[in-house]
Amino acid sequence: MTNNIIQKLEQYTQQHPQEILIIQAKEGNNEIEVMIFKGFSSCLSGATEFDPDLPVLSSSAEIISIDRLKTPYNPENPQYIEQNLTWQEFQLQRL
Repeated sequence: MTNNIIQKLEQYTQQHPQEILIIQAKEGNNEIEVMIFKGFSSCLSGATEFDPDLPVLSSSAEIISIDRLKTPYNPENPQYIEQNLTWQEFQLQRL
């Protein structure tokens, strides 16, 4: 299920290239942070697989929150549009 969510979020960022999404997820006991920009996902809290066809999160991962940010992304000064959205809130508002 999470892979479908990531695919939908990647599609969203392709349609909204002025936005970056930061996803907080939990996979087992591990908390994972993923950035999605222009249709591509990258793991910020660990290694990202070289093959873009391999999912960043497993299907058992749980989305904790989604943050929307303006581009260009500056980690020193992030410009948030919205923070701490649940998948349900994001889906209702944006998809």
